[in-house]
Amino acid sequence: MCGIAALQITNPALRPQLGSLLNTMLCEVIERGPDSAGIAVYDNPALTDPDTTVLSLLGGEQALSPAGLASALERELPEAEVTVEVLGDTTFVSGQASSTELTAALETVLPGRDIIGRGRHVAVMKGVGNPRDVAEHHGLTSMTGTRGVAHTRMATESAVTAAGSHPFSVADDLCLVHNGSFSNHATIRRDLERQGVVFDSDNDSEVAARYLATRLTAGEELESALEHLGTVFDGFYTLVVTTRDGMAVVRDPISCKPAVVAVTDDWVAMASEFRALADLPGIDHAHVFEPEPGRVYTWRA
Repeated sequence: MCGIAALQITNPALRPQLGSLLNTMLCEVIERGPDSAGIAVYDNPALTDPDTTVLSLLGGEQALSPAGLASALERELPEAEVTVEVLGDTTFVSGQASSTELTAALETVLPGRDIIGRGRHVAVMKGVGNPRDVAEHHGLTSMTGTRGVAHTRMATESAVTAAGSHPFSVADDLCLVHNGSFSNHATIRRDLERQGVVFDSDNDSEVAARYLATRLTAGEELESALEHLGTVFDGFYTLVVTTRDGMAVVRDPISCKPAVVAVTDDWVAMASEFRALADLPGIDHAHVFEPEPGRVYTWRA
């Protein structure tokens, strides 16, 4: 059992409230997953810049100081201006380079670091413990942005670690959160490994994220990729996937796991519990529904 809260804001006037609204939603699904939590926020100007790649690193303390790490990375990428900032338990590395180049430079300077997010629009934060504390530690309530997703985890398939927390962000600006489990994830993992895909954890949700990223990299659309996922993965699940410009929700063909969606002209929200939607502005006039089994829902910003 895990908890999911996701919010995509289409009315720019509400974007300064993204963090506070998402935090309120998160607090209503804590009991579904008190072990650990993860948060992704898109287009927060304090954390991301569309002209700069941002890597989110697990841990607020690294082997090098922020200034030392920035200098070391600039020696590896002499044409890039690199900055390093620490927020809560996350270190953000920003540089004018591709995520592949920045990741390679980081691996040279600090080999083996846990990269939990990447892209030009998304900042990812994770931690172990009460999700309310994880959110507070990272200052979620003050964050602005276009969309965000939060996950509270009750571990089933792998250990309770910050690295095992959701979301899994394995490609630029792509995040996946999962409530449920996949029974054939080991088989799919081996198939992906034979294709050269490298994994960071033993988590079954990472397998879904890697599978999805592989299909998107090959040029497939998000809706089609999720439909294919439903034909390959066995298990019970509710998935929320966010990208640089949209959000998707899909449940397994039996819909074992809860999900409720609310849509207004100003925002789209999804949560594992009805009560997580209760304080959203305009909820009294929202179209509220439970997603149909096996159907992929997508919304563009």
